[in-house]
Amino acid sequence: MIGFRVGKILGCMAAFGMGVGLLASGAAAQEFPSRPVKIVMGFGAGGLGDTAGRAIAQQMAGSLGKPVIIENMPGAGGSTAAASVARAPADGHTMLWVSGQNAIAPSMFKSLPYNWSTDFTPVTAVGSFAFVIVVKADSPIKTVQDVIAAAKKDPDKFNIGCISAGSAQHLNALYFSSLAGIKVPTVHFRTTGEVVAALIAGNVQVVMETLPGVIGQINSGVLRAIAVSTEKRVPALPKVPTAAESGVPDYKVISWNGIVVPAKTPRDIVARLNRELTKAIASDEVRKRFASINLDPGTGTPEELEKIYQADLVRWRKVIADAKLGQH
Repeated sequence: MIGFRVGKILGCMAAFGMGVGLLASGAAAQEFPSRPVKIVMGFGAGGLGDTAGRAIAQQMAGSLGKPVIIENMPGAGGSTAAASVARAPADGHTMLWVSGQNAIAPSMFKSLPYNWSTDFTPVTAVGSFAFVIVVKADSPIKTVQDVIAAAKKDPDKFNIGCISAGSAQHLNALYFSSLAGIKVPTVHFRTTGEVVAALIAGNVQVVMETLPGVIGQINSGVLRAIAVSTEKRVPALPKVPTAAESGVPDYKVISWNGIVVPAKTPRDIVARLNRELTKAIASDEVRKRFASINLDPGTGTPEELEKIYQADLVRWRKVIADAKLGQH
């Protein structure tokens, strides 16, 4: 009888605790936002992500009734920004702009000052870029099959240009090569401008870049796009086939962006942020801004963003291990 009473009391206490927790979560959601909200970015102002983020922030500010600020925090490949948000109060007022690079970092570095699984809660994807394979305008290489044939014919004189080792562009070059059955050197440069200059000079034969990075040179006729990495053709280059269409069926990759918040942020606030971000990205103003930088809008549930991250984590872990990169 005594055991029954103790069990009943403990059960009531547990139920009471759960009720208090739900009430606290609901109260926090009702009070949110109580001050300006910020989106922290691990890179400087003026880039594509920064441009997209500012367009979103402007729309969200009107909807939330509070300023939404972009805080640029470059350094350590985005780790400085991520660590800062991981330590921020879990109340929805601090968000982190994330990308595919966040799924690369755990395999490239021995340790990071944050842990995706324990320090963050996903909110939503934001959008994605295509990767594109380009050659100079007068190159005899016109298709993916031409790339494969040239690489196999003379691998010592064929190489793929990209920005720095460990970048998404570099890993995509390795991944494409693996799936295409070719083994050629990748040549790394500090900036996209340097990569393009090397391609035009004939120092590299092919370049792997994000579409926004080279769309200007493609449209001006300086470069020719021969394939995109996405599952479907992209609106900006409707005549350019996908790599899958071109004979490398498993090469389907995007460069994605998303939003996360500190772990333990109340679920009601995560849901509110998801709704607000989705609404902002669906606005005509943001869609026009995204179109101007060739960012394909794409939102979804927190679970869908987590799925995107985990798929990239597995993919790049293998590519990095096979190439014996990482662990700095």
